[in-house]
Amino acid sequence: MELLGCGTALVTPFRGDESVDEAALRSLVEWQIASGIGFLIPCGTTGEAATLSEQEWLRVVEITVETAAGRVPVFGGCTNNATHEAVTKAKRLTQLKGLTGILTANPYYNKPGQEGQYRHFRAIAEAVDLSVLLYNIPGRTGVNLEPATVLRLAELPNVIGIKESSGNIAQITELITSAPTGFKVFAGDDSVALPVIALGGAGLVSVASNAIPAEMSAMVRAALDGDWATARSVNRRYFRLMQAHFWEASPAPVKAVMKMLGRGEDVLRLPIVPVSEGTRARLESLLVELGLTAPVTA
Repeated sequence: MELLGCGTALVTPFRGDESVDEAALRSLVEWQIASGIGFLIPCGTTGEAATLSEQEWLRVVEITVETAAGRVPVFGGCTNNATHEAVTKAKRLTQLKGLTGILTANPYYNKPGQEGQYRHFRAIAEAVDLSVLLYNIPGRTGVNLEPATVLRLAELPNVIGIKESSGNIAQITELITSAPTGFKVFAGDDSVALPVIALGGAGLVSVASNAIPAEMSAMVRAALDGDWATARSVNRRYFRLMQAHFWEASPAPVKAVMKMLGRGEDVLRLPIVPVSEGTRARLESLLVELGLTAPVTA
């Protein structure tokens, strides 16, 4: 299966007692695939991976792989700021039969330079035979993975692409125009999906698609097919909702939206808290304006 299109950075559903809701996760995965999502990423930033125990983290990825059952690629989030720990985690994921690859972000807090990041990612890639998708998100990690470093990493046979969440269009352009054939550059932010695809990007890793998977899939598919009228139309309609998912710390807003749509509960783990009442009211108004309502149940 080619890695292309709109992928979802899955939320991790929790029960009221904050335990992982395995049944809800399976249901979410089924709905995502039925809605046309191209690939799935459990245990990323949106999945609150930093708050999961190692056992929970592995179980969430395992359930996603089992439920997807080979229908779409699955990349398990695998990030740590200690290189040896990141390598250990990556090796654990190799035990999951059917997992396509791993998504691994910049080492956070330590703030390594480009050489330190290169050696960190290289150690992870060389430790496993899984495909590796790099994840550049300087706003959360405190460090930026520069195009020259990405290109060095792209020489490794299993480093197949990057989720680029720097928001720096000039940097993303430099990377896309310099990357070797076959290296995938994905927009890491819903709001820049269309410009990144227009520049030659392979698609989007989306937060919004947790709540509106069919719509985000249709937008990305249209853009990749060169149907810009349709892509722009969908983007125009849902752009404010894409932005709304970051009115407060993610994934609190998207979990609130999913609850309003009857697709989950907005239970989070500290230090992330549910959205304020003011934000909740704004989200509700936006959904009404967009004509999005909870499904009717018997």
